[in-house]
Amino acid sequence: MLRFLLPALLLVPSGVLDAQSRNLEIYWIDVEGGAATLIVSPSGESMLIDTGFEVDDRDAKRVYAATQQAALKQIDYLVISHYHADHVGGLSALSKMIPIGSFFGRGDEIEPVNQKWLESYKTASAGKRTIVKPGDRIPIKGLQALVVSSDQRLLATPLEGGGPNPLCADAEQKAPAGPENQNMVGMLLTYGKFKLLALIDLDWEKEMELVCPVNKLGAVTVYQSSRHGSFDGAGAPAFLGAIRPQVAVINNGPRKGLGQVDNTVKSMTPAGKKTAPYERNGYARLASIPGIEGIWQGHLSLLDKNPKHNTSESMIANFEQTADCKGNWLKASVERDGKFTIMNGRNGFSKTYTAR
Repeated sequence: MLRFLLPALLLVPSGVLDAQSRNLEIYWIDVEGGAATLIVSPSGESMLIDTGFEVDDRDAKRVYAATQQAALKQIDYLVISHYHADHVGGLSALSKMIPIGSFFGRGDEIEPVNQKWLESYKTASAGKRTIVKPGDRIPIKGLQALVVSSDQRLLATPLEGGGPNPLCADAEQKAPAGPENQNMVGMLLTYGKFKLLALIDLDWEKEMELVCPVNKLGAVTVYQSSRHGSFDGAGAPAFLGAIRPQVAVINNGPRKGLGQVDNTVKSMTPAGKKTAPYERNGYARLASIPGIEGIWQGHLSLLDKNPKHNTSESMIANFEQTADCKGNWLKASVERDGKFTIMNGRNGFSKTYTAR
């Protein structure tokens, strides 16, 4: 039986938080241009957003390895953002490797080409499935996990820090990228001053709805780059300028995401209307966000190896083609006071930031 969440504020007694000595930990697991983000709360509870590809159980094994690195005996909450192979493909194998407590995702409207992945999700969830809507919260203890998008609907009421967005006035409008990327379950995770925004593959049109004419999200600390860094299907400048991330993390693959040129999403701006110019290259667009302090990549883009279109080598987790890739992760460790450190699993390089 499907259970539907009621919007409710997750209240965590201050005494519980004061007693916690663990940091919030976030693993961006390399799944070769898919997505799998593991969150371990200071309470010890865990949440996984997406499971990567099916390919020979490769990504399920990488997710499982991250759970063991984090000393987890189970995944308490699994969020499947949408039914594409690079996000739900690893679920069937993963569910046989480690227990999964509760499953959260969108509804059943599906394109025939993705029916296999919906059925895989239904089988793995085995009656423990909850359909979410904007405003719902995943009940992980120790942080707030807010649903901001699902089934083409978006958060209705601006959050604290939101407000009118002057960047909307001359912003370019684009056509929808496709139904599955509009049905996306997008999440905003909050731990003290630290905010992680993961909209996964939500497209340009929906990004604009989230921030125009009113920015409903406010500024965030870390932005998990949408569509694996492959803009123009996402990455609307009016959106990026509104959320003003301090740090961006790109879960790209060697030949997927960052460096790709997306010419399929057409402009919907009326002919003759002047729009604000913006960087066409995805990395350059992120790097031009006012106040951004760091960009981390899952992979060097082998589609565009220009050093100006990739971050510093010390902040890139993998350099190889997929066949030779070791699957190094990126990891954030977040303290209660807002100080957070991101570390590269390949070389141990780290940088520390303070949430604004």
